[in-house]
Amino acid sequence: MDYSDSIEIAASPAVAFAAIADLGAMGRRSPENTGGQWLDAATGPALGARFSGTNARDSSAWSTVAKVSVFDPPRHFAFDVTYKRFKISRWEFEIVATNSGCRVKESWRDDRNVALRRSGDRDGFRRADFTKTSIRTTLEKLRRELEGPHGGE
Repeated sequence: MDYSDSIEIAASPAVAFAAIADLGAMGRRSPENTGGQWLDAATGPALGARFSGTNARDSSAWSTVAKVSVFDPPRHFAFDVTYKRFKISRWEFEIVATNSGCRVKESWRDDRNVALRRSGDRDGFRRADFTKTSIRTTLEKLRRELEGPHGGE
């Protein structure tokens, strides 16, 4: 299962990339992610760097560990998420320069095994459906932030 969506933003690719790779800021944009913290000796994004992502939905809160799998500023940022020892997902951001700024594409791939999908998709909640809405919300908030009065160039 995977899904992607994109949005035009009137900001430079470098500004958009910096905003996307800022773990703490993601909590302002995402309906589920509340931020993150670099792990080990990492102080910022780099290929192979690991971070703990914090999340909350309804009355549940949890954290995951992610590892940066692609770091190519200002074009491409991706990370793979695990929960305990299980692969959960891959999140990817691709940024392409346009005449008016850039186009940001956010992609999600569900890496959960069948048992994890069954346990996670219950009581009316469907991860894939939620993620489609979540990606759109995140992209729109990113655009508003970067195009706002204190946004990027």
